[in-house]
Amino acid sequence: MKSFHQFITEAYDHDVQSRSQIRKQREGGRSGQMRKKEPSEKRRVKSVGGGKTAPAKDYKPRKDIGADKVGTQSRAGVGYKKQQQPTQTKGVKLSAREQQKKAREERLASKSDGKSTPKDLKKAADKLLAKKTTKAVDPKYKPQKASGYTRHERRKVTRAGERLVKDIQKKKEKPASAYDPKL
Repeated sequence: MKSFHQFITEAYDHDVQSRSQIRKQREGGRSGQMRKKEPSEKRRVKSVGGGKTAPAKDYKPRKDIGADKVGTQSRAGVGYKKQQQPTQTKGVKLSAREQQKKAREERLASKSDGKSTPKDLKKAADKLLAKKTTKAVDPKYKPQKASGYTRHERRKVTRAGERLVKDIQKKKEKPASAYDPKL
């Protein structure tokens, strides 16, 4: 009769077991499913001028591709790292004299707080707990659509319009071609 240990060693196929535990990696050491969209499916666009848009360029690949994330645990528990939390507050370190001065100010502030009345405390609490009112948005509101012009082209059109208004105010007569932004 075989012992349990002998049975397990015979039943265990090393090739099958090792293959199932390795994460499949794609190009660049990435793991997981490929989610890249075709250029025609891209949502992000940039204006190329003349009222036209084109798909925006791809993001650069991250530098930490393929590496286990710090502070998170992978499925197998491999590569789990704990980050050291800061023990002191960030900022400029104070000299000994400045530390004494700060401690004195805190002591004086704590003494003066003891003189506040319950009425004042209730007002302060109500002020903190008061719900901030937000302006209701009109349900018929539709956001303005993008013009498709670049920043430079929009500025040209705006300035041409401003020139036209100034000339009308000064009662100057100029042909329409003088105000053409030439896009």
